[in-house]
Amino acid sequence: MEWRLLLTKFNDAFTNMAIDEAILIHRSKDKVPSTIRLYGWLPPAVSIGYFQSLEDEVNLKKCNEFGVDYIRRITGGGAVFHDKEVTYSCVVPINNPLMPTDILGSYKKICAGLVKGLSHLGIESSFVPLNDIISNNKKISGNAQTRKFHTILQHGTILIDTDVDKMFSLLKVPSEKLRDKMIKHVKERVTSINAILGREVDFDNVCNALARGFKEEFDVDLIKGELTESELKLAEKIAKERYKNREWNHKR
Repeated sequence: MEWRLLLTKFNDAFTNMAIDEAILIHRSKDKVPSTIRLYGWLPPAVSIGYFQSLEDEVNLKKCNEFGVDYIRRITGGGAVFHDKEVTYSCVVPINNPLMPTDILGSYKKICAGLVKGLSHLGIESSFVPLNDIISNNKKISGNAQTRKFHTILQHGTILIDTDVDKMFSLLKVPSEKLRDKMIKHVKERVTSINAILGREVDFDNVCNALARGFKEEFDVDLIKGELTESELKLAEKIAKERYKNREWNHKR
């Protein structure tokens, strides 16, 4: 079985989320193969979960000051600061024989590809339900999923490095006292590839390791490809009509 591998490098938040959604729609219509996509964010961005309030979660003034995008995802979960990381998306039909049909099972299966990918970097890690991956008892990956048109879209982050202080300057916290406690807590509970290995690891090297992990976990031929012209056109349309739209991002 052949799946498609997309290495789309760095895009802004609106393009990144629109591409994931365009792949989901095309896969649901059987126009493209099941797809693993690996990408980064330029400029950095804060994304919030579908059910969150942008005004409640994000310091928009600080984002504008630092040149950081902000956007609402179509998946659930909490606010995420996307900077020094590799983000992946996995798009596959719900009835794919390689994928458990239940939500927890599908999370576990997809995250197993990440765990195997990290092992190729020399990092031991494990899946923790519902949607985290930990290494040395610290979180290194968070993941979110949506199911539309009988198709699964799961995406998530693998942290290459972290800047917790900058992250909390972009997120809203009720008080400075609570902010200090939260920063201390996150620094104790979150880790990254660079922190574990004690050296800087290149973005492309992480992508290659993760692609290898997905290939092994799903036992598929992962063929490097490109977005189709139709996907690109749809992504441009979705970005304009949804992700760049104030009504979407501020809807709650």
